[in-house]
Amino acid sequence: MIAVIDYGMGNLRSVQKGFERAGHQCIITRNPKDISNASHVVLPGVGAFKDCMDNLKNYDLVEPILNAIKSGRPFLGICLGLQLLFSESEEFGRHEGLDIIKGRAVRFSSELRTQDPELKIPHMGWNDIKIERKPPILNDIADGSYFYFVHSYYVVPKDASVIATKTNYGLDFASSIWKDNIFACQFHPEKSQKVGLQILKNFGNIKA
Repeated sequence: MIAVIDYGMGNLRSVQKGFERAGHQCIITRNPKDISNASHVVLPGVGAFKDCMDNLKNYDLVEPILNAIKSGRPFLGICLGLQLLFSESEEFGRHEGLDIIKGRAVRFSSELRTQDPELKIPHMGWNDIKIERKPPILNDIADGSYFYFVHSYYVVPKDASVIATKTNYGLDFASSIWKDNIFACQFHPEKSQKVGLQILKNFGNIKA
């Protein structure tokens, strides 16, 4: 059973439906027991970094997330769920994250528009990935595949070896990371049609 963590923000139902279309059972929950019993855990996210961290703390979800990761079970972060795994974010000030991956989330520079008028913030729409390292979740995903993005911030890991894919939007940024049992992506697989469903299928097929 896949548990999608409900902390009051994010596109939870679309993530659940994506997993169901990919052939996996999935629940939306903020119950620590459900998270503990799940074979796979997903941290999605849409919204402001600080608000999301506050909600994780208010719903007592930080410890279940840390325990799930320490247990070695497959863990997937999506969009803001990727950024929350990092040490901090500069969104509306400096705010501490879960500090599971060392590094920070930074904003795309407004100077992107001077490079190319098409480069608007937020980065919204389809863009391709360049595979740096290929975790099991990227099985049957071709280099150069297109995924759907909606974000104004991107992560900068201290250790570049955790980067799984990069994407170019005025600069090359880490569009997904892979460390041990953690895979997290800036793009939205649940909104990325066939290739996105393949990622959700692959994640659910990883043995816990």
